Amino acid sequence: MGIIVFLVDTSASMNQRTYSGTTLLDIAKNAVETFVKMRSRINNLDRYMLVTFDEPPFCIKSGWKESLATFTHELKYMKASGTSTLAVALKETFDLLNLPRAQSNTDTYGIGRNPSFLDPAVIVALTD
Repeated sequence: MGIIVFLVDTSASMNQRTYSGTTLLDIAKNAVETFVKMRSRINNLDRYMLVTFDEPPFCIKSGWKESLATFTHELKYMKASGTSTLAVALKETFDLLNLPRAQSNTDTYGIGRNPSFLDPAVIVALTD
């Protein structure tokens, strides 16, 4: 049906532990995994993308053309380190979502948008 992008904060602050002993990153990973499982029961046509707060192009962990197995593998082995740059991560995510629109002539300069070719997209940001 559409593209669902998970933008996960992988800064060092996500290593903080909660009262139950799990890290904030583990909670974010669990939330993404639960969301994908519940959503796949309803709709198997969704495409998922995993983007982190790392510097581009290392922020792309799993693209929408890759399998769900690759997505879950990258999600499972994600580590928290570095700094938090939400603005850069959001800009990179929007740029990535715009690539197929530019390639398929959905957005054309001077003519406007062709809505029949649009793929709906959702960005789910998980950060502290």
